[in-house]
Amino acid sequence: MGECKLRTTLLAHEARASRRITFEDNGVCAHLFGSHQVHLARIEQQIPVTLVARGNEVWVQGEREEDVEAAVTVLQRLYGELERGVMVGREEVDAAVRLVRGDGTGADGRLFPVQLRTERRTVLPRSPTQARYLRALLEHELVFGLGPAGTGKTYLAVAAAVAMLRERRVDRVILSRPAVEAGERLGFLPGDLKEKVDPYLRPLYDALHDTLSDRRLQQRIETGQIEIAPLAFMRGRTLANAFVILDEAQNTTPLQMKMFLTRLGENSRMVITGDPSQVDLPPGIRSGLEDAVARLRHLPGVAVVRFGREDVVRHPLVAAIIEAYDRPAPESGPEGETGTDRTGR
Repeated sequence: MGECKLRTTLLAHEARASRRITFEDNGVCAHLFGSHQVHLARIEQQIPVTLVARGNEVWVQGEREEDVEAAVTVLQRLYGELERGVMVGREEVDAAVRLVRGDGTGADGRLFPVQLRTERRTVLPRSPTQARYLRALLEHELVFGLGPAGTGKTYLAVAAAVAMLRERRVDRVILSRPAVEAGERLGFLPGDLKEKVDPYLRPLYDALHDTLSDRRLQQRIETGQIEIAPLAFMRGRTLANAFVILDEAQNTTPLQMKMFLTRLGENSRMVITGDPSQVDLPPGIRSGLEDAVARLRHLPGVAVVRFGREDVVRHPLVAAIIEAYDRPAPESGPEGETGTDRTGR
C-alpha cells in the first residue's frame, strides 16, 4: 500500500483549469466514487468544480486553479486512506474537504494522521481543529477544549479516553459534569440521587455508547473502570492512573474548577470542555472555565484548543443556527414576526 498512485495532466479548456486523474485500482475507485458517484457529488457541493468519472479516470474542471487543486488533493488523499483500509463514507468525504482546505493533514500527507481505535469504530478528525485537538489529547496532561455545540469536543475526549483504556494506558475513565441547568435545582426533581443527576450526565452516556458495546460498557461501569458522576462527587479524591473529563465546564465556579483540577494524580490526563458563550451560572459569578484558561494557558503540559462554528460537524443547519445567534437579533414586527405575515410570505 502507501500513498495513492495517480497521474495528473494539466489541460487548457476555454480558460478553465482542468485535471485528468487516473487511478490504478478500479476496486478502490468504486469506494472512492461511492454508490452512484455520491461522493463525487458531495465534493462538487463544497468545492466549485465539476467531476466527471469514466472507469478509473476522473476529469476535474473549475474556474479557478486553486479549486481544482483542492478537489484533486481531496480525491488523492481519500484514495490513499482507502488503500490503507479506512472506510470512506459521507462524513469522511466532508472531513476531507475541511481538512484539505484548512491544511489540517499530516506532514506525511496523511488525510487522517491521528486516529483513535475504540471497540465500535475508528474515530477520525473531521476538521483541522479536531486534528489539533486529537493530537493535544494524546500529547498533553491537561487540555481545554472550548467552543460551540456540535464541534466534537466532548465526543473526541470520550473517544480518546476509551482508546487509552482499551490500550491499558490508563486504569479507569472518569467523566463528570456540573449539575447546573438554567436555574433548576436537583432537589426539585423526582427520584433518588442517581435519577436526579442522570439527565445531566446523559450526553456522556451517549458518547460512551457510540464507542463501546452495551455489554462492555455495563461491565466497565460495574467494575469501576468507567465512572460517571456529578462534579460534587469529586471533592476529596485523588485521581491517579485515570483519564478524567469535565464537560460543560463553563457552568463551574472558580472554586469548583480549582477543586477539580487539583484532583489530578500520577499518570493521569485531564480534559476540560465547555462553551464559554453558554454560561448558566447566576449573574455576577465568573465562569470557572474562563478563569482557569486565563490562569493556566501558559503552563507547560497544558493545551488550549478553541473551536469555531466552522468546526461544527453535526447537521449543516447547526452551523447556520450558531452563526445566526452570533449576529444581533432582528427587530420583530408588530405581531412578533420578522418580515413575514401569517401565511409565511
